[in-house]
Amino acid sequence: MRCLALVLLTSICQAAQIRALIIDGQNNHQWQLTTPLLKKALEDSGLFQTAVATSPPRGADMSSFRPEFEQYQVVISNYSDFGGGGVWPPETQAAFEKYLRAGGGFVTVHAADNAFPSWKEYNVIIGLGGWGGRDENSGPYIRYRDGKFSRDMTAGKGGHHGRQHEFQLTTRDLKHPIMLGLPEVWMHAKDELYDSLRGPAQNLHVVATAFSDPATGGTGEHEPALMTIAYGKGRVFHTILGHGVEAIECTGFIVTFQRGVEWAATGKVTQKAPSDFPGAKRVSIRP
Repeated sequence: MRCLALVLLTSICQAAQIRALIIDGQNNHQWQLTTPLLKKALEDSGLFQTAVATSPPRGADMSSFRPEFEQYQVVISNYSDFGGGGVWPPETQAAFEKYLRAGGGFVTVHAADNAFPSWKEYNVIIGLGGWGGRDENSGPYIRYRDGKFSRDMTAGKGGHHGRQHEFQLTTRDLKHPIMLGLPEVWMHAKDELYDSLRGPAQNLHVVATAFSDPATGGTGEHEPALMTIAYGKGRVFHTILGHGVEAIECTGFIVTFQRGVEWAATGKVTQKAPSDFPGAKRVSIRP
């Protein structure tokens, strides 16, 4: 009887897990190394049951790539067609848009915001993007100046970063569920700090910024680093962090990623702030 109770309890716990799908297969970054780390981060929380959909390789026929988005509560993109990769088939694009409008969740990680510059709705979904020919015609830069955010339509390309380095993130919405209970300022591990992103920025809410220091090749601006976007009934979490293994093993990345995925899936965050979260002057790593 006791064994039966344990089996039933295990089944209930598994059923309660959030169903998550990571998409990869093409990227100008090393997705073969980073996808397993993203999957591990989610499953280590105990909240997620995570699958991976890997596209055909670059240059192959993409017509058969049709993930069943509706089977999942949240989709995470570690995918980018930047540099000549494969654009998703029109049927897949339409299914993805429908999924989000109906209330699905989406998380875009680092170079996934380089993807699909010509796919209008994808750019609305991610709020801001970089590279791929994005410029003032794609939408504004988002600037944080004098304590508030503004839209800057100055002409210029979208997407840039200086050399990789450790940098601080500053929370701009301490009450948002993703950031609640975390330090206002914290140090992130060595990473690419994306700057000069631009896009439609509709229903965009920046929850954290990072100062792009000219000393490291940056803009001198407080750049959007963690963002949320409303799209139909769907919720989107956009993180510019996560270039490679070192960045993804940062506790700050792991925790904000876990929280962002939970929020995108459910609209709330149940995870508490961990004791090993980084402070303003020190990086914390979870190897």
